[in-house]
Amino acid sequence: MPSAQVLEQKKQQVADIKSKLDSSVAGVLVSFAGTSVSDDTSLRADLRKSGVYYSVVKNTILRRAFEGTDLAPLSDTLEGTTAIAISESDYVAAAKILSKFAESHEKFALKGGFLDGEVISLEKIEELSKLPSKEELLATVAAVFQAPMAAFARAAKAVLDKKEEGGDASDAAAPAEETAAPAQE
Repeated sequence: MPSAQVLEQKKQQVADIKSKLDSSVAGVLVSFAGTSVSDDTSLRADLRKSGVYYSVVKNTILRRAFEGTDLAPLSDTLEGTTAIAISESDYVAAAKILSKFAESHEKFALKGGFLDGEVISLEKIEELSKLPSKEELLATVAAVFQAPMAAFARAAKAVLDKKEEGGDASDAAAPAEETAAPAQE
């Protein structure tokens, strides 16, 4: 029978995992059997850069952490080696990084996952892995907002340049308007 100290440590581990699960938006369980130390180190570095917590956890600890929550069905996946990747803010980071890693490592496999406290299928994890990251989406939105401003700035510069040359400013605005909006037929 385990000592009281060991039981207390295990209870603390369960509480720590529950806390991380409660504060996360997404997570993925994986089997890491056959992964070399160098590959694992590289994977952990990629996850860390994206703000994803990654840890090897005993199946019994995870099972206890899932008890009484909507994540309890994930207990069915807890066989063999298990690691968990949890993100507090990025919905796709863990799925994206782990799916890419699994493609190039035969024995590394996704077991299951969750999104906003609900269990999701492996197919859904695969779909998440193909979505653009938060940074990519923000860059796209910024580019969309910037395009009209850039067109306006070019038109304004053309008008100012024309005025400095002593020409009619309305002549300079016409070409800029044509480039800013496609002609209607």
